[in-house]
Amino acid sequence: MRVARAFRLSILAAVAALALGGCMQTAGPVAVAQPRSDLDAMAYGQPNVPPPVAVADHSGGGAISALRNSFAAAPAPVPVGYAAPMPGPMPAPAPARYAAAYHLDAGDKLRVVVYGQEGLTNTYAIDAGGAITLPLIGAVPARGRTTAGLAADIAARLRNGYIREPSVAVEIEAYRPFFILGEVAAPGQYPYVPNMTVESAVAIAGGFSPRARRDTVTLTHSDTGGAMRVVVPLGTPVGPGDTVFVGERWF
Repeated sequence: MRVARAFRLSILAAVAALALGGCMQTAGPVAVAQPRSDLDAMAYGQPNVPPPVAVADHSGGGAISALRNSFAAAPAPVPVGYAAPMPGPMPAPAPARYAAAYHLDAGDKLRVVVYGQEGLTNTYAIDAGGAITLPLIGAVPARGRTTAGLAADIAARLRNGYIREPSVAVEIEAYRPFFILGEVAAPGQYPYVPNMTVESAVAIAGGFSPRARRDTVTLTHSDTGGAMRVVVPLGTPVGPGDTVFVGERWF
């Protein structure tokens, strides 16, 4: 009896030791982040979803370690309704450049500056003959020329026996007027405004008369090559010295 009892106690002690050893080898704590459901993402969005937190693996391998590694390797979720940013800002469009230089004509007022010569610096109007008259050198042709070309001609004339090294600048102080005729409230001559169109010219003249044709007008433009007359829409640019004629409608 004593031998049997001793054998039974030894078996119970061995089983208890095995159970205690299994409890001591349990894996370390594992943190699993539960992603938000699709409905939550649609309702609240996920603009700043933090990346999965890395947890130290104390299990030494196994299914839990493989599952944790797969979560770490997966790409971050894209929030619902989130648009990826563009590669960079779109470049601003380049400003338009005007290649055609303005050609002077009768009626334009010019500011002529001769540096160091106050007696020659003044405002000069181009007369009906297309010239300006300066002290010392007299009449200088200006019609059909640019301001740069006129300045070079004035400097050359002053250099010929008057000033050793003249420095001349010419700028437009006031453009020659434009004319508007026909079916407008107040036809006549008006000062030119830069960037003017046919529509703004009609507005300056008081608007259309009740009998005016309001879709097109006749525009006459004169230059060194002669006069050109064309039928144009209201958005057509008007130049200095141009004549706008507003016709009468048929019905």
